Amino acid sequence: MEVTLLIQATDDSFRILEDAREQAEGLLTTAVKITSETRQIEEQKIQALFKGAQETKSGFQNFIATFFILMVFWTMLSGKFDLFHLALGVICSFLIAFMTQDLLFANTRVGDIRIIVQRFIAYIPWLLYQIILSNFHVAYLALSPKMPIDPKIIRFNTKLESDISWVTLANSITLTPGTITMDIMEGEFFIHALSKKVADDLNTGEMEDRVAHVFMEADHIYVQDVLDVARIYGALRKHA
Repeated sequence: MEVTLLIQATDDSFRILEDAREQAEGLLTTAVKITSETRQIEEQKIQALFKGAQETKSGFQNFIATFFILMVFWTMLSGKFDLFHLALGVICSFLIAFMTQDLLFANTRVGDIRIIVQRFIAYIPWLLYQIILSNFHVAYLALSPKMPIDPKIIRFNTKLESDISWVTLANSITLTPGTITMDIMEGEFFIHALSKKVADDLNTGEMEDRVAHVFMEADHIYVQDVLDVARIYGALRKHA
C-alpha cells in the first residue's frame, strides 16, 4: 500500500513538473514574441522619424532653392537695388517660394540638388553664347537686301521627362532670337523658326541634351554625359 502511494506521488510530481515546464515554455515564447514585436514597432518609429526628417530637409532645401532663384530673377529684372525694392523682392520671393516650393522641384529626378544647380550655372554661359550668335544671324536676315527669311513651324517629341526640364528648354528656345516656343502638348514641342538655319540648329538636339544633363535625366545617354565620362576616363589614365 505504501509503495503504491509512493509511486502515485512520484507520478503526480512528474506531472506537476511537466505542466510547469510547459507553462514556462509558453511564457518564454510569449516574452520573445512581445520583445520581437516591440523591437519591430521601435524600428518602424525610427524609420518614420528618419523619413520624416528627410522629407522635411528636402522640403526646406526646395524652399531655399526656389527663394534664391526667384530673388536672383527679381534683382536682375527689376534693375533697382534700393532697400524698398530689395525688401519687396524678399517678401514676394518668400511668399511665392512658400506656396510653390513643390511645384518647381516636383518632378526633379533622383540626384543631388547641388549638382543640378552647378550644372545649371554652367549651362548659362553656353546659352548666352547661343543668344549672341542668334542675334548676329537675325541681324543678318534683317539687314540683308534679299532678306532670306524662311519662317516655318517645326515640331518634335522631346526626350525630356520632367516639367522643370520642359520649362527650361522652352524658355531657352524663346530666349534665343529667331525661335519661339509656341506650345507644348504631351511632350511635343511646337516651335516657330525664322529661317532654315535656326530650325536646323534646333533639330541637332544639342540644347535638349544640355538641359537633360543639367537635370540629371540619365535614362538616356546624352552628349554632355559622354564628354564628362571621357574627361574622367582621361584623368584616370594619366594617373594610372
